Amino acid sequence: MKTIQGPAIFLAQFLDDEPPFNNLNNICKWASELGYKGVQIPTWDKRCFDLKKAAESKTYTDEIKGTVEQYGMQVTELSTHQQGQLVAVHPAYDTMFDVFAPAELRGNPAERQKWAADQVKMAAKASQNLGIDVHATFSGALLWPFMYPWPQRPDGLVEAGFKELAKRWEPILNVFDEHGVDLCYEVHAGEDLHDGITFERFVEATNKHPRVKLLFDPSHFVLQQLDYLQLIDHYHEFIRMFHVKDAEYNYNGKSGVYGGYQSWGDRPGRFRSLGDGQVDFTGIFSKLSQYGYGGWAVMEWECCIKSPEQGAREGAPFIQSHIIEVTQKAFDDFAGGESNDELNRKILGI
Repeated sequence: MKTIQGPAIFLAQFLDDEPPFNNLNNICKWASELGYKGVQIPTWDKRCFDLKKAAESKTYTDEIKGTVEQYGMQVTELSTHQQGQLVAVHPAYDTMFDVFAPAELRGNPAERQKWAADQVKMAAKASQNLGIDVHATFSGALLWPFMYPWPQRPDGLVEAGFKELAKRWEPILNVFDEHGVDLCYEVHAGEDLHDGITFERFVEATNKHPRVKLLFDPSHFVLQQLDYLQLIDHYHEFIRMFHVKDAEYNYNGKSGVYGGYQSWGDRPGRFRSLGDGQVDFTGIFSKLSQYGYGGWAVMEWECCIKSPEQGAREGAPFIQSHIIEVTQKAFDDFAGGESNDELNRKILGI
């Protein structure tokens, strides 16, 4: 067993043009004062990180580490959620996802995809330069419009979708392998990897690539009504990252898991600040500790009711209170006796 590291905070939802959220130095000072010990950095926001520089310059990544470490924190992981999303986009979503790409690539899906793949590859080298061996991303989606089987899907459509998804990701995974970094896919609605079965399909489609790992975020499973504790039992060997994010599902007679096209505040399933939702974090921290997860517990704040500032203030002590200092001895050691082969044979009568 291992003790989980934390608390850490994902900076993506907090970055802003106003201090203290306007650059890496200011936001790290703010996070440190709240009790966080690590920061997960989005690589698409140049207010805090230049991905190209980080891939090319160890001097630059040393400066990034120095900025974070002066406040007693660490860089826990880098994230390419936005770029990973663009590795695979169904044409139905081209216009909406264009905002994730540079202006000059919008309206050009082929060039946008190439740019996205290059970005994620750069993140492998940047992670290595920072001394980090895990990285967070999204898989993107070619099949999401066909998630519900009506009209009936033609035979082979799902297999073809995952074959193409793997074809796009395998060269990227190979780069991560070269740099000794695991690629952790956040299993998330809107992605082709959105539950355990789809994650398994991707593992098989990539010929069980050794760098395919999982970012565990229970909030997305609450919204899908999936047993997130059993998911840990099934896939703990793949879990190398952990977003601590809360959610709730409020059953009612008008709307279900699809949400009725309602805004977040009105949907039955919605994200909440830590402690305000229904996620069993005691069970999660226990299972992850039991299975030897020694990575970071990273707060991701998304809530349709509470302010981000309050969510951040409450998040660090919430995570700290759930971290288990794992035992190094059995509770009944006091009652044990000496053990040796001769004694054991005598006890067995052999």
